[in-house]
Amino acid sequence: MLKKILVAVALALPMFASAQTLKVGLVDINEVLAAMPETKAAQTKLEEAQKRYEAEYQKLGEEFQKKYEEVANMKADELPAIKERKTRELSEFQQKISQFEQQVQTSMAQMQEAELAPIYQKINTAIEAVGKEGNFSLMQMNNPQIVLFYQDPVVNATPLVKQKLGL
Repeated sequence: MLKKILVAVALALPMFASAQTLKVGLVDINEVLAAMPETKAAQTKLEEAQKRYEAEYQKLGEEFQKKYEEVANMKADELPAIKERKTRELSEFQQKISQFEQQVQTSMAQMQEAELAPIYQKINTAIEAVGKEGNFSLMQMNNPQIVLFYQDPVVNATPLVKQKLGL
């Protein structure tokens, strides 16, 4: 019986000896993203679009204010059909403003996705390359909201990713 245990241990020993430690690389994606010129260009484009939408929204607000004042300043003896038409126009205009707000939100989200998707793809490609070149077992995004338990060796791979991107 003892002989069988010793043989089993002897056979398993090379597996333990050849087992390598887990090498984890941490990447601060926000730091990499902030350092990329493409991010700054995308941010500028998004800010310009936002300003244009805000200017259009301002115009709609002014137009709504005029229509509102027109309805509010109607004389008490105004004909009912005219009051009803102007009130209905005001309500319809308010609905158009709400629809515009929703369209702007959707458009900005789509624009942000279109602008940032290629940047994230470029970062992911660099992370994969650094992971392969550095023989990392795992590349983890360093997120302050996520607390990981890990032990050595953990490597801050952010500088390696930035170097891979030429930053």
